Amino acid sequence: MLTRKQHELLMFIHERIKESGVPPSFDEMKDALDLRSKSGIHRLITALEERGFIRRLPNRARALEVLKLPEANSPSLAKTTKGFSPSVVEGGLGKLRTPAPESSAPSNDENTSGVAVPVMGRIAAGVPISAIQNQSHTISVPVEMLRGGEHFALEVRGDSMIEAGILDGDTVVIKKSDDASSGEIVVALVDEEEATLKRIRKKGASIALEAANPAYETRIFGPDRVRVQGKLVGLMRQY
Repeated sequence: MLTRKQHELLMFIHERIKESGVPPSFDEMKDALDLRSKSGIHRLITALEERGFIRRLPNRARALEVLKLPEANSPSLAKTTKGFSPSVVEGGLGKLRTPAPESSAPSNDENTSGVAVPVMGRIAAGVPISAIQNQSHTISVPVEMLRGGEHFALEVRGDSMIEAGILDGDTVVIKKSDDASSGEIVVALVDEEEATLKRIRKKGASIALEAANPAYETRIFGPDRVRVQGKLVGLMRQY
């Protein structure tokens, strides 16, 4: 499964080769995806190569070969805008519902003690990994854990938030939001391509993403490099 940026880059390379017979340059790819540096393109190319979508041909400049395209060319990816947007999930998943009248019988697929929340892939509690994937499944979240609005869940990978009680393998429940107060734990998208779970600190014109583990350094970015995707509202753990 590809992230949105990986999908955008793969389709750009494919269309350019189809039109001209020559792969685009790294500068062209950077400009097409509106990235700040070519290092982001290098990471995306490596990820596509590891997943078997492209191949770099040795001893040739700008030598890329597209081996395959995503199955069915998912319309939701083809139409995507920048960054991760869990709002593509339709059907009211993760939203608190107005209680039904007492005379109404609950449907067979509705758990009266919880709300179905979409799990949108994995999030790094450590060094940022590729941006969040598409919905994989849903989980039932207790109503009292939700705060109104739209929610999604993510599986945690890494140990950088252990002192905040967030462990590798936990599932965090996130309220969708594009803003957060300093000190809140958030899902942050860095450079439109990497997602991570960290405590946000606003320091003047800069934004710091702070781990809850002394083994990890606090990373500081300019405000244009970080977008808040949501705020932590709950955690679920399986023993």
